[in-house]
Amino acid sequence: MRRLKGLALALVGLVWVLQGCTYKLSLTGASIPAALKTIRVEFFENTSQLVVNTLSQQFTEALKERIRNQTSLSVVNGEADASMSGTITDYNIAPVSVQATNNTTAPIADQTRLTITVNVKYTYDADKKLSFEQPFTKYKDFKGELATVEQSLIADINKQLTEDIFNKAFANWE
Repeated sequence: MRRLKGLALALVGLVWVLQGCTYKLSLTGASIPAALKTIRVEFFENTSQLVVNTLSQQFTEALKERIRNQTSLSVVNGEADASMSGTITDYNIAPVSVQATNNTTAPIADQTRLTITVNVKYTYDADKKLSFEQPFTKYKDFKGELATVEQSLIADINKQLTEDIFNKAFANWE
């Protein structure tokens, strides 16, 4: 019985020590410094030549939502332990492949690619080596008219972009 109590105390002590470690590992694989409790995600302005009115808001909210859902960090508007800011630098629509037509008409796009690039600056003052500034680019190919699929393409690309940004900021496997 004494041995069991001693083992239980040792286990509780081990858990207590591990909680005080610098990094914690969540179920998502995120490595977040224990001191990092809050993050400010600033509005990502769309500075690309093609502007979709809702893209800035959609991207910013998608990034905040990913952080809320996959970490225990509080997303705040004021002072924070870390911050993310940046701009949407490119929103591009380009043909990927063309479809042959008869001799009287010009070839048309068989498949088109929507590409979005976001420049992100992540700052964590307590540990400068975790901070970064870099562009992230993702694309999705589609057929048909952009207007009919644009919002679903944006949602899919935002999901890919926020995953890459999240992994860069919080899954430091390097």
